[in-house]
Amino acid sequence: MAKIRLFIDHPLALGQGIALSSDQAHYLSSVMRQGPGDEILLFNGRDGEWLARIERLAKRNGEVAPVAQTAPQMNPPDLWLLFAPIKKARTDFIVEKAAEMGAARILPVQTEFTNSERIRQDRLQAHAIEAAEQCGGTYVPEVTDLTPLSRLLDRWDAGRRILWADESRVGPARTLAGLSQGPWAVLIGPEGGFSDSERRRLSGMDCVTPISLGPRILRADTAAVASLALWQSELGDWQRD
Repeated sequence: MAKIRLFIDHPLALGQGIALSSDQAHYLSSVMRQGPGDEILLFNGRDGEWLARIERLAKRNGEVAPVAQTAPQMNPPDLWLLFAPIKKARTDFIVEKAAEMGAARILPVQTEFTNSERIRQDRLQAHAIEAAEQCGGTYVPEVTDLTPLSRLLDRWDAGRRILWADESRVGPARTLAGLSQGPWAVLIGPEGGFSDSERRRLSGMDCVTPISLGPRILRADTAAVASLALWQSELGDWQRD
């Protein structure tokens, strides 16, 4: 079985020739030392995973042809991750782990105490693609541009519940037993925590469920992974047969 997986933003169907981007051709030819006749795996986020044969390959261009579907499309549950960007490497980590753990959408938010005023959305989206390629997923979550949390909450659909990781609730971690499945979002704050006004607003929203993540205050990147794991284990697709 081929071990190299690539995300291709192109429909996948039997025998259809697909042009490689210059970066993909360089990766296959110069980094992975592949050549015509070798087989790789492709996915596009819509058509599942496909085994494909390299038909032509140069340093900056090439063509592959799908030959058989190897896995059906598996979409994640309707779970979003809202997080305040932190230092570059740790923000990259959050995006990568969210993609691996089955977030359907990743939304960087600017809170009152967020240190970053801008992000490279294209770079974070590339990290999400790489994470999906490496973890065997067939879906790539969208990474949106940085949005003020207040503006996001102004237009929030109350039908999507928010699991708020509130660092002020240090203590025994609660389970999610009794909460219903459906559209959800996990909200993680910045290194400085949420402001008093943000706390009042979130506490007053009926769709918000605040939780503790245990007896210690977690770093933002750790809190993101812990919250996603908690939600997935009790309400998500980790319970699928």
